[in-house]
Amino acid sequence: MPTLRELREGAVLSQQDLAELAGVARTTISDFERGQRKKPHPRTIRRLAKALGCKPQEVAIAVSQAGSRG
Repeated sequence: MPTLRELREGAVLSQQDLAELAGVARTTISDFERGQRKKPHPRTIRRLAKALGCKPQEVAIAVSQAGSRG
């Protein structure tokens, strides 16, 4: 499964773009991508999924994998 960063880059969005579309702070996106936050609120997952054009389950898995690669 792709990481949140991979989903974001696949959607050709910057962290700032995704943050604005999802209604969260850019630092929140950065924290998710670095694995600093692993349990986003379900509403945040839904907003990220809508902004990325994917399923909420994909976002939840992507966030849980952050920081665990390479």
